[in-house]
Amino acid sequence: MATSDKVVETVIVGNYVEMETEGKPNDMKARLSKFLWHGGSAYDAWFSCASNQVAQVLLTLPYSFSQLGMLSGICFQLFYGLLGSWTAYLISVLYVEYRTRKEREKVEFRNHVIQWFEVLDGLLGKYWRNVGLAFNCTFLLFGSVIQLIACASNIYYINDNLDKRTWTYIFGACCATTVFIPSFHNYRMWSFLGLVMTTYTAWYLTIASLLHGQVEGVKHSGPAKIVLYFTGATNILYTFGGHAVTVEIMHAMWKPQKFKAIYLLATLYVLTLTLPSAAAVYWAFGDMLLNHSNAFALLPRSPSRDMAVILMLIHQFITFGFACTPLYFVWEKAIGMHECKSLCKRAAARLPVVIPIWFSSDHLPVFWTHQFHCWITPG
Repeated sequence: MATSDKVVETVIVGNYVEMETEGKPNDMKARLSKFLWHGGSAYDAWFSCASNQVAQVLLTLPYSFSQLGMLSGICFQLFYGLLGSWTAYLISVLYVEYRTRKEREKVEFRNHVIQWFEVLDGLLGKYWRNVGLAFNCTFLLFGSVIQLIACASNIYYINDNLDKRTWTYIFGACCATTVFIPSFHNYRMWSFLGLVMTTYTAWYLTIASLLHGQVEGVKHSGPAKIVLYFTGATNILYTFGGHAVTVEIMHAMWKPQKFKAIYLLATLYVLTLTLPSAAAVYWAFGDMLLNHSNAFALLPRSPSRDMAVILMLIHQFITFGFACTPLYFVWEKAIGMHECKSLCKRAAARLPVVIPIWFSSDHLPVFWTHQFHCWITPG
């Protein structure tokens, strides 16, 4: 009996394998595919967390600083960054506990991605499962729509030959190709490139603002209205407070129990991007940002700025995939296609999710979409 108890206590979270052939790749093509496509290390999780945390919001943080003031802007970033890391740590503990219990029961997760609502169901019951499912789906739905609208807004800074509605449809078609990416396990290359893109953009904003210098008569009035103050704080919370995909990123790791410190390390890196860029742009333009929520609008056009715009457009594709993939999983589970090994069948099954998002992005006003998305972020 004692021996049996000891065996149970040594159960740990197993390795994650999804939609890939067992065994080592035996040719160069297979090895290259594995290198670019199959990511499950702690480094992959770090790239995914860091790339997902800061995207379009990087361009709006200077606007938040104009609403909050320099000191409050910096303090809120540090506070929400640490609070978000603590939340991710708690989520990781609950995930490991849930998965360990299931693996003791001989449940197989070979072709099944665990999601937050399933963790809640296993640990707290059906009521909290339903709450978590409704919240995450709503958060991710509006997040996906925002990414498409942001694409059209960004491209307009370098090409205004087409109206924003047309650009939204074009980028919606491009983002719809994310149906062919099975899971976060397969975002290795995209997560790495996404972080490179946001790093370039953040330092472009910082350096370009410092070289531009302060505009004549610049003012830094700080918070003028309580509504603006909390609107700015909520936008910063959106940067560090979205954990709707944390469990999926964790599940994509070979050893998810190593995730506990990864989100904190990712947040620390993200702060090296968001703090200098937001502070520098606010220093240079001050209260002018109150009328320009996108930092690109105030910086003069140049090849460097055009490159930053293009890189952010590509990053929107990645962020859209991060927001939409959990919705794909929920839909697949609802129709019984989640454990299907055919990539093409799963891609076809996902179309009823991505197509409504694609077309609804043209009909939902961006202001109300963003405000609702920010409102639900604290959960």
